[in-house]
Amino acid sequence: MKLINILLSCVILTGISCQNKVQKDNTLTKSEEKDGWQLLFDGQSTNGWRFFKGGKIEGWKVVDGVLYNSGKGSDHGGDIITDETFKDFELSLEWKIDSLSNSGIFYHVQELDSIHAIYESGPEYQLRDDVNARSTSLRSQYSGANYSMDEPIGAKVRQLGQWNETRIKVKGPHVEHWLNGVKVVEYELWTEDWLQHKNNGKWRNYPYYGMAKDGYIGLQDHGGLTQFRNIKIRKL
Repeated sequence: MKLINILLSCVILTGISCQNKVQKDNTLTKSEEKDGWQLLFDGQSTNGWRFFKGGKIEGWKVVDGVLYNSGKGSDHGGDIITDETFKDFELSLEWKIDSLSNSGIFYHVQELDSIHAIYESGPEYQLRDDVNARSTSLRSQYSGANYSMDEPIGAKVRQLGQWNETRIKVKGPHVEHWLNGVKVVEYELWTEDWLQHKNNGKWRNYPYYGMAKDGYIGLQDHGGLTQFRNIKIRKL
């Protein structure tokens, strides 16, 4: 009945059908399929994902089309990565986070023997409760940031309990972070400025950080509960 009312309202207000405006979660439209998008989350299982550094996924669960992390997490366990690697891509997903929670989205993740945590290689799009988190945190650790590298500009996170929309675009060295329709971070990998920034900051002792040209997409189980849905990607 709710869907019917939405469709009728669209017809009355716009004079046209809203068939393409109401899309079921975790699905692709014909237009998205034509443009090369693929789902990374089927809304029913963790198929296509595995634990970082191997092993069966534990703690994560799928409920009513939503992917939940364990809500516990740590720096060295519980993070999941895609089975497939990606080089140049556009990633789109929705997320919401509980009070005081902290998570992230990673790309170009590597699994070398000398790498022990997901963040040692993959740059991170930060997710967190900006409202209740400690105000002493660096701006480069707020939602939408390139974690501990680039602060988000003009980022507006929705209230707790509401879904946020994230897009990450990677094309060669060029990276963009989008949050709720606004581009909040833009940077170039491997430039002299980028290397100087890396070597003078948090990642100076992590030689593999941000250096790979391709790798896995990762979701973090770091601290507190985070939920994900509508995870899709297209190669560029």
